[in-house]
Amino acid sequence: MPFSGQSHIRIARPSRDLAAAERFWVEGLGLGVLYRAEGGGAPGEHDLLMVGRPDASWHLELVHEASAPVLPRPTEEDLLVIYLDGEVPEELVARLEGHGGKRVQSPNPYWNEWGVTVEDPDGYRLVLSTRAWTNG
Repeated sequence: MPFSGQSHIRIARPSRDLAAAERFWVEGLGLGVLYRAEGGGAPGEHDLLMVGRPDASWHLELVHEASAPVLPRPTEEDLLVIYLDGEVPEELVARLEGHGGKRVQSPNPYWNEWGVTVEDPDGYRLVLSTRAWTNG
């Protein structure tokens, strides 16, 4: 098989404002900046921000092309779920809100019962779940 359970995953999304996204994901959630690149104003050149944890096998890539911006079009079901295996700290939710996030109710009652949903500045939803997850 060309990939395995150890293969790295990149979740790529357009962003309206990389500075606002960085405040949410880095200062709010606590992810680190793994990579950053600034493009120019020519078509096809874009600014890039990759955030995540150095020890994780995934990262979030956020891009913005000034000359031809792609507007984010998230739905209320476009979720990034982090399983905390415990209570969601209110100070974390407050920090996310203080850095551009907005706490919202999910249309799926499961996520309202088992977590907290916060929209990032681009409208994508982060679910902090009280549950644990294993693929085993």
